[in-house]
Amino acid sequence: MDLLYTIAITLLTLAVLVAVHEYGHFWVARRCGVKVLRFSIGFGKPLATWRDRHGTEFSVAAIPLGGYVKMLDEREGEVPAAEQHRAFNRKPVLQRIAVVAAGPLANFALAIVAYWGLFMAGESGFSPVIGGVETGSVAEVAGLEAGQEIVAVDGRDTPTWQALNFQLLDRIGDTGTITFAVKYPGSDVVYESEAFVTEWLSDQEQPDLLGGLGLTLYTPDILPEVGEVTPGSPAEAAGLRTGDMVLSADGIGMPLWQDWVEYVRARPGESIALEVRRGEERFTADIVPERIVGEDGEAFGRVGVAVVVPDMPPELVRSFSRGPVEALVAGVQRTGDLVMFTLNSIKKMLQGLISPKNLSGPITIAKVASASAKSGLESYISFLALLSVSLGVLNLLPIPVLDGGHLLYYTVELLVGRPVPEKIQVLGYQLGLFVVLSIMALALFNDFARL
Repeated sequence: MDLLYTIAITLLTLAVLVAVHEYGHFWVARRCGVKVLRFSIGFGKPLATWRDRHGTEFSVAAIPLGGYVKMLDEREGEVPAAEQHRAFNRKPVLQRIAVVAAGPLANFALAIVAYWGLFMAGESGFSPVIGGVETGSVAEVAGLEAGQEIVAVDGRDTPTWQALNFQLLDRIGDTGTITFAVKYPGSDVVYESEAFVTEWLSDQEQPDLLGGLGLTLYTPDILPEVGEVTPGSPAEAAGLRTGDMVLSADGIGMPLWQDWVEYVRARPGESIALEVRRGEERFTADIVPERIVGEDGEAFGRVGVAVVVPDMPPELVRSFSRGPVEALVAGVQRTGDLVMFTLNSIKKMLQGLISPKNLSGPITIAKVASASAKSGLESYISFLALLSVSLGVLNLLPIPVLDGGHLLYYTVELLVGRPVPEKIQVLGYQLGLFVVLSIMALALFNDFARL
């Protein structure tokens, strides 16, 4: 069932992104007087087709990994004299540029609309208050202290955990100074601290942003209270119930949930003597953690209980509401930030400052799409917007076979007054196809490696 759900969400996500992208091409082509022959979502054998009053064939095809808009073009076949004025290749170069650029711009527009809706609905998050600073770490050298709230990084406000992580994410691979603006609770006085980094986290496949600075953010202590028991689990066999508090294991006190988790994980298949409090009563029980083998091949123990997560103190919860205009401005700004972040990440990857193992393919996209959808509509829309921006940016890269490659040729034509020679275009398309297929192969390799 989970597999079917993942497939369904992935197909829906791809269909939305492709439809929006291709509709951008389609809409501008129509306005420029270009005859559109086919609008296809997917490749291969058509599953459903229909025509509109203009004669355009609309198609949903069997392979949902993309789509295309086929326009009347003399380079692809003979065009009757009466319709040559409607051929794409006969249109002025500025109109051709507009048609090609419309696809990626439509993806950016989708992201803006998505963020506008999210911002209109309101945002909330937790204030990034420092919970601990590791001795000898970058954060300690910078003078950061437990209890301080990080209000800005490099001059950009960080009112929530999410905003802080986004700002730090943009600094991966950098050499230089990261500037933190901090203040103490109840004070309006802001201090600045500077942390110097060298190719920060560039050697990590899955960078730990806060850990790389030696920071942990404040969270309330999580007690070892059972929130849920999985049916058929070792916890159920031992008689544990929702609300039980684990006091000790093998005579060792378990003050926090993490202590209990680490103790269980280190003892797969071993019997553990528990002392448990249920209401006003105490009792003992023996539990044998199930042996689980992780992705790294290491075995660990699991007993099948979920934790009761305490609420964050109200003074650390940040809520934001915006009117329609303010939300639209914020949506444009968020989309612009993501465009620049994506371009910066590509540049750092080419420079070797970010591991190419961070490149993800369709399998990772499917897993994240499914997880975000399960987390709720807000999470899924946010992921859809992020993916739409990524698709728009990648399509604008100056690689032949992508929209950016066409734009490169048309820009040269606009500047020199004549088209790029056909032989150069063909060679460019061949090289571009090789580059795109190589990137796709690397992304798929990374996906399978993660599995």
